[in-house]
Amino acid sequence: MSTIVSEPADLIDVDSLLSQPERELRRSVRAFVDSEIRPHIAGWYDSAEFPRSLIPQMAELGLLGMHLHGYGCAGRSAVEYGLAALELDAGDSGIRTFVSVQGSLSMSAIHKFGSEEQKQEWLPQMAAGTAIGCFGLTEPNSGSDPGSMTTFAARDGDDWVLNGSKRWIGLASIASVAIVWAMTDDGVRGFVVPTSTPGFEATAITQKLSMRASIQCDVELTDVRLPASAMLPDARGLRAPFECLNEARYGIIWGVMGAARDSYLAALDYSAQRVPFGKPLSAYQLTQEKLVNMALEINKGTLLALHLGRLKDAGNLQPHQISVGKLNNCREAITVCREARSMLGGNGITLDYSPLRHANNLESVRTYEGTDEVHTLIIGNHVTGIAAFR
Repeated sequence: MSTIVSEPADLIDVDSLLSQPERELRRSVRAFVDSEIRPHIAGWYDSAEFPRSLIPQMAELGLLGMHLHGYGCAGRSAVEYGLAALELDAGDSGIRTFVSVQGSLSMSAIHKFGSEEQKQEWLPQMAAGTAIGCFGLTEPNSGSDPGSMTTFAARDGDDWVLNGSKRWIGLASIASVAIVWAMTDDGVRGFVVPTSTPGFEATAITQKLSMRASIQCDVELTDVRLPASAMLPDARGLRAPFECLNEARYGIIWGVMGAARDSYLAALDYSAQRVPFGKPLSAYQLTQEKLVNMALEINKGTLLALHLGRLKDAGNLQPHQISVGKLNNCREAITVCREARSMLGGNGITLDYSPLRHANNLESVRTYEGTDEVHTLIIGNHVTGIAAFR
């Protein structure tokens, strides 16, 4: 007798590998997505609007800095954070990106490397959603090679003065605080920068074809003067921002499987309703092959995410393993979304259906927090022992 599993995209009962608290967390986030995101996301995407009204609700659910401990954070496990990322991304990658920028990048930087005063000042506000953070690493001419950044922090008496430009900085135009990475005479250092500081200017990037229900910005830093206490005391060199990036990359491993699952389910439902040549589209062999291939990749990718989450909770997750997950799951998810779009025919190019929106978003997700090429070279370095970045 076959086993009936609770998840319509779950061919192999991955659900049985989750604990009851993990399933309950997933259920609450999925209900939030179904009631608050899914009915409105097409309009937000079409009008290029980030729904700030969702922030208090996400804070109430404990989603902001949810994997961090203390300071008002929920202290959930890595797997629970991953499940939340998956469900949010099933709604839209832009919404999941908000949670990632807020928690895995901005809050994580303060939590990992900040002084106790910095933690007490910012983390409770950020967990409550009353203060928004952004993470300023990427520059107009420095994406995959952050070591070539030109933003510079110079000492002036007891103060620091920052000058430079950042690009593709999520949430910067609505943020209260920015984590800015700058070169100094002592190498790369991180700074906690209130965005009200004179000389800090963020401008939203418009006319995007991807991540339209999200905010990305250009940031200009012109003689931004900060006290010595603004420096993150325990952040030295590129290792510090890379640790934060790995937190975000981990969430992506899970998240993109949500976009893939939502696209698959849209195609599955559509194929059952569409009746070409006298029988449902789902009754044709070519359609079933496409659906099966999509479901296989979703199940494999979710298993990979879960395994990496268990490693992370045990303290054993390695950087190259994060790259394995990010490279594989982004690559397969975008293939699933594109295939799902093709099954919808001409209707698939409208916002009545989710796959093309997800596929367009994944063009950004596949690029940020490390391109396919960067993660390939990280894994290649692990496999061969040779760093081939140059």
